[in-house]
Amino acid sequence: MSVVVPAKNEAKNLPHVFSTIPSWVHEIVLVDGHSTDGTPEVAKRLRPDVRVVHQRGKGKGDALAEGLAACTGDIIVMIDADGSTDGHEIIRFVSALVSGADFVKGSRYLAGGGSADLTVSRRLGNSVLRWIVNRLFGTRYTDLCYGYNAVWARHVPLLRLDCDGFEVETVMNIRAALAGLRVHEVPSFEQPRIHGESNLRAVRDGFRVLRTIMREWRGRRRFTASVPAVATVGAVAADARGAA
Repeated sequence: MSVVVPAKNEAKNLPHVFSTIPSWVHEIVLVDGHSTDGTPEVAKRLRPDVRVVHQRGKGKGDALAEGLAACTGDIIVMIDADGSTDGHEIIRFVSALVSGADFVKGSRYLAGGGSADLTVSRRLGNSVLRWIVNRLFGTRYTDLCYGYNAVWARHVPLLRLDCDGFEVETVMNIRAALAGLRVHEVPSFEQPRIHGESNLRAVRDGFRVLRTIMREWRGRRRFTASVPAVATVGAVAADARGAA
């Protein structure tokens, strides 16, 4: 299995992040987003077998797309490089996949999950955006804008990642549902960033996510028509636990 870690100037956080990744993970793909603090060198020092992908574009969505394309594992887990996602939880995502899920998303709102980093505005924004997605696409997601996700590599083409910002998680969640994948949620606890400052801007990125949701809603018929029939054998994301 492969773990994708998008990173930009996260050299100080990588020692902690890499220490939480289980030893049985066979491949770590670090996507370096034009760092100036030696992030790739630190990654190599911590884990000599790490695969470093030097991002050609910019933004988290673009980084994930490049990282997913570089992975060789049958299972791919996506975590953040700031220390907010705990690598010890990877086993939950893998267990859900091998138990029948096609796409697994972490939820800070399920029992056993939580967050030490959600501000009131981010919590409210996530709730509103999640409600909109659940109403428009018939899903029952309990979380929407969270970067901890896992997928069988064979399903990656169905996600057709074509965005470059923090809206990438929303795009993946919506397209997994439109493709008819079995989507499961697992509890996850979000830790605060260890070092550095986040590039996330709640209001700016919240409106960007909203525009993305409406774009996906307008284009849903075209997307569904382009999905191969074999990909629709799974239940729609209503398999995700919890309620809006």
